[in-house]
Amino acid sequence: MTSMKDRMLAGEQYIADDPAIIADLERAARLGERFNRSSADDPPGRLAALRELLGSLGEDAWVRPPLYCDYGHRTHIGPRTFVNFNAVFLDVARITIGADVQIGPNVQLLTATHPVEPEARRAKWESAQPITIGDNVWLGGGVIVLAGVTIGENTVVGAGAVVTRDLPANVVAVGNPARPIRNLTQPS
Repeated sequence: MTSMKDRMLAGEQYIADDPAIIADLERAARLGERFNRSSADDPPGRLAALRELLGSLGEDAWVRPPLYCDYGHRTHIGPRTFVNFNAVFLDVARITIGADVQIGPNVQLLTATHPVEPEARRAKWESAQPITIGDNVWLGGGVIVLAGVTIGENTVVGAGAVVTRDLPANVVAVGNPARPIRNLTQPS
């Protein structure tokens, strides 16, 4: 019999009552609290907490607390990436953030999703789809990226946009749902 954690890791529907899932959530809560409460006067301690929390953290990446995540170890941040205050990374599925990415304050990357059907939702079934952010992307303040989305390299997503589907490389996208309004490879 497949465990609920195995189902979750395989991208299938699961119920989050598996003791291994709960242990992972508790681990992330403790490490997240340690990172969020770390002193600005102790950069090595802050970095150590972040490295222990996340799946990977590239060289010269910078994350400003507070950061909130479900599991932490399913989030991978590339080198020289900057994550501003109050990021929410619901990393039930893998979150991959490329190199040289700029993430504004209050950005939410939400891999978790729930059934639309009321009975399945009432029964506590859920699932997740990965999020991939390409190299040199800029997510403005308050951007929300939903489950299963890939954002191509060099793309800029305007403040407050809700990204419900993939965005190509080299565009500026705004709105809800976010849509490309400008191509960055052509003169404006």
